[in-house]
Amino acid sequence: MKKLLFLVAAAMNFTTPSTAATLSDSIRADMPQLMTLYRDLHAHPELSMQEVRTPALLAPEMRKLGFAVTEHVGKTGVVAVMKNGPGPVLLIRADMDALPVKEQTGLPFASTVRGKTLDGVETDVMHACGHDTHITTWLGTARRLAAMKDQWSGTLVMILQPGEELVMGAQAMLDDGLFTRFPKPDYLLAFHDAASLPAGIIGVTTGYALANVDTVNIDVKGLGGHGAYPQNTKDPIVLASRIVVALQTLVSRENDPLQPAVVTVGSFHAGTKSNIIPDDAKLALTVRSYSPETRKLLLDGIKRIALGEAIAAGVPQDKMPVVEIQEPSAPATFNTDQLSSRLYALFGSHFGADRVVHSVPSMGAEDFSRYWLADKSKQSTIFWVGGVPKAKWDAAEAKGELAKLPSLHSPLWAPEADTVISTATEAMTVAALDILKKG
Repeated sequence: MKKLLFLVAAAMNFTTPSTAATLSDSIRADMPQLMTLYRDLHAHPELSMQEVRTPALLAPEMRKLGFAVTEHVGKTGVVAVMKNGPGPVLLIRADMDALPVKEQTGLPFASTVRGKTLDGVETDVMHACGHDTHITTWLGTARRLAAMKDQWSGTLVMILQPGEELVMGAQAMLDDGLFTRFPKPDYLLAFHDAASLPAGIIGVTTGYALANVDTVNIDVKGLGGHGAYPQNTKDPIVLASRIVVALQTLVSRENDPLQPAVVTVGSFHAGTKSNIIPDDAKLALTVRSYSPETRKLLLDGIKRIALGEAIAAGVPQDKMPVVEIQEPSAPATFNTDQLSSRLYALFGSHFGADRVVHSVPSMGAEDFSRYWLADKSKQSTIFWVGGVPKAKWDAAEAKGELAKLPSLHSPLWAPEADTVISTATEAMTVAALDILKKG
């Protein structure tokens, strides 16, 4: 482990380009070393809230750049602070956890790592969501901003966040004093690689960018018995089926069609044998929305429908369905208009209008939302950087098969990492220089 850390750290010992070099030239000079780091991170992924090797690798590099570094914030998170005169405080976040997925990309540096989830399940581990590109960009951005201190004024707070995939890492860092032990940010900034955009295209969404996501478990109780004598039972499978069908009316008949909403029953488990009516059935749902009002309508409606169907089926009072909203849940991510509009214009001016698009909101989730929700007076934006190789994108588009391309969380997801990292590093640096520009 120590030898490997030394070799990677040595490979990351960059030379500082001349001050006359452009930002893109400087990043281009950094890319061989950044890609060495990326490949190492990709080959050594770590599960949520178990990130040990990754922060141990990155924290020393930030100290070399002149950041004041605190480790073990929110269990495994890193906070690196650089104070550079008067001005606003900018927080830049990268998430660093991987997923319990067996990699099938065929990359020469593909992960062969196995680990255990927090509940003890042994699993393969892969950076199937591209967080390794986020971490690498985080360091690349830090290097550029440290080298360009004469061009900005203010305070930079750069955090490596654990546990995003379990939507618990952001809250863990907040609970550990992120906004009290360290300078409280005026601006919040993050990016995510995208499987829905060609490599190097930047997507910016104004307003809701990602959804509220709740997992709801329903334990549907009944009175079991012999399948030949259903009249002597209260069949929980039939009752659960009626609940599943009735739940669809929450979106189709109760929710405002202009307010996005999803209620999906992803799991239905009941019974052991064809001629036995079981005592219970279990449903697992994912519920997604944007506004707090829609979220409440859906969650309240699920409870009401489960109870109402059970009453209609004549289930005894002591066997009413049990509805559990699983924690933690993910609140919707909101991009404030002022900052997102500012960045859209800035990126268009810097990269060219053909490389920046207005991205549509996603029904995916991100716990980056929690930082803005902790203080809504601040400005916050998460933007996208496309990772699909252009040739693959064009070929799929020509065939009308864009939906068949590997998505985030797929064992086949292999972003064009050098394009993602170089684009995101340049975008992050340009954004930071604009937010922290000298008055």
